[in-house]
Amino acid sequence: MNLFSRRPLFKKSYLSAVNISRQYNVTASSEETVNSFLQSHDELQQTYLKEVCILVNENDKVLGSASKKDCHLLSNINGGMLHRAFSVFLFNSKNELLLQQRSNAKITFPGMFTNTCCSHPLSTKLEMDEEKAMGVKRAAQRKLFHELGITPDQIPLNIFEYITRIQYSALNQPNDGIFGENEIDYVLIVKRDVDVSLNYNEVQSYRYVDQEGMKDLLAKAESGHILLTPWFTMICKEFLFKWWANLKKTTDFVDHKNIHKLSQ
Repeated sequence: MNLFSRRPLFKKSYLSAVNISRQYNVTASSEETVNSFLQSHDELQQTYLKEVCILVNENDKVLGSASKKDCHLLSNINGGMLHRAFSVFLFNSKNELLLQQRSNAKITFPGMFTNTCCSHPLSTKLEMDEEKAMGVKRAAQRKLFHELGITPDQIPLNIFEYITRIQYSALNQPNDGIFGENEIDYVLIVKRDVDVSLNYNEVQSYRYVDQEGMKDLLAKAESGHILLTPWFTMICKEFLFKWWANLKKTTDFVDHKNIHKLSQ
């Protein structure tokens, strides 16, 4: 098992904790509730909540940064806090899509099946680089290694295809009344055969599916027999099968101008 561990980044944002509390109405009592909730969760996953994500407006313009924890608190989301994210869809030479099942240790959306990799670029110089979405691609490469053990030499940055952006919101599942998502999500497509070595703190299983297999999973999700993450479900219903049927000409679907607002 190829585990990739690293210390979280603690770069201070110019949006201080005090300013975030004032802007998004975070109260002391809600902080106590959150801390009490987190005490029963995996310690390593809790450390990742200190990572610093990129705050943006609805046009994806950078406003500042905040911790991963603050970005996912419903008390902040309800006040308008929006952050940058990415979703990777990796297809092998058989045109099968690599799916992962999130670890039960995850604080948000535990145990749910989703696309290959979904996470956040961090508020660092390299991952904030907006030229050809290079910052997001670096973040995706980093997380594919962290979660799935896919080494960077297998997925060089130049093979990541930035297709478009979506904006969506979702409550955590199971709904805890504390965490959720509110993201502008960069969709990246990768076409490559890779070797996978799971980090079980992040991912409990993976599978490849063809288009019919994916449709079957969607049907099972509709009937409650399998759990899919909300962003993955929304992308599937709106875009995925159009891209999948045209993997040799995905450039036809590139749209960097618009941010598509999706809803459940």
